[in-house]
Amino acid sequence: MLLMMIENNMQIDEIIFLDTTVEFPQMYEHIEKVEKYIGREIIKLRADYNFEHYMFNHIKVRGKNKGKVGYGWSDFRNRWCTTVLKTNVIKKYMRKKYKDFQIVEYHGIALDEIERTENNKDERAIKYPLVEWKITEQQALEYCYLKGFYWDGLYDKLDRVSCYLCPLQRLSELRVVYEDYPDLWSKMKELDSKAIKMFNRKFRSDYSIEELERKFIREK
Repeated sequence: MLLMMIENNMQIDEIIFLDTTVEFPQMYEHIEKVEKYIGREIIKLRADYNFEHYMFNHIKVRGKNKGKVGYGWSDFRNRWCTTVLKTNVIKKYMRKKYKDFQIVEYHGIALDEIERTENNKDERAIKYPLVEWKITEQQALEYCYLKGFYWDGLYDKLDRVSCYLCPLQRLSELRVVYEDYPDLWSKMKELDSKAIKMFNRKFRSDYSIEELERKFIREK
């Protein structure tokens, strides 16, 4: 989306990357590569603390869980990481910097997921150029490959690239993390062990990281 917007001479005042602190290392390298390619700075925004802090140390200040510590692993009912590490961060930044401006945000949702555009109807003006241009995810990926952006093969291995430790990933994607990114897998085991002791709740309702590892070994 960004490259196509630049090629179409569309007005872009700021380019923003929301860093959850648990992205694949290749994603951080990709951001640097894009900056060099377009000759512009990409603003990196983060929440006040990293993922691990909110998972284990954050003290809730409202609601029925007020006073309780830590969010634990996210799940389909409570995707706290999206709200805390992304949505709240960008809203806070926009309110502070562009309080008296009418702004337009451009999000890179492709035609395949047009239903996601319905979820972003709030007070902000958000546009989806890829949807307007009828660009699918596959077309967008091939376009990026033509420009020399490969993410070190992440999109060849994974159907979807999200935070490396996301419990909502498919088992096939988690298997890729286990087999190809052992350092990241070790970190996931460490966090899961702590979560089980602290919350009596494992990585997913069906598997802990240890159980997943044993499953992958058996299958291999």
